[in-house]
Amino acid sequence: MAKVQVFSEKCKSCGLCMAVCPRKVLAIGDKANSKGYYTIVVAEEENCVGCALCGLVCPDIALEVYKES
Repeated sequence: MAKVQVFSEKCKSCGLCMAVCPRKVLAIGDKANSKGYYTIVVAEEENCVGCALCGLVCPDIALEVYKES
């Protein structure tokens, strides 16, 4: 099983991670960070396969993907 961790204070809500996610795990949240951005949230974590494409494309290093055993 894979887990996505979002560091909301780093997120600018650019949407690149959502665009590359093959399983539509991520979504725009309804809470803004201290900079006023409505940040990415993990909406469908059970669908995550741990490909880590989201973390690779994030320009702000706001996502980390872990595989759990």
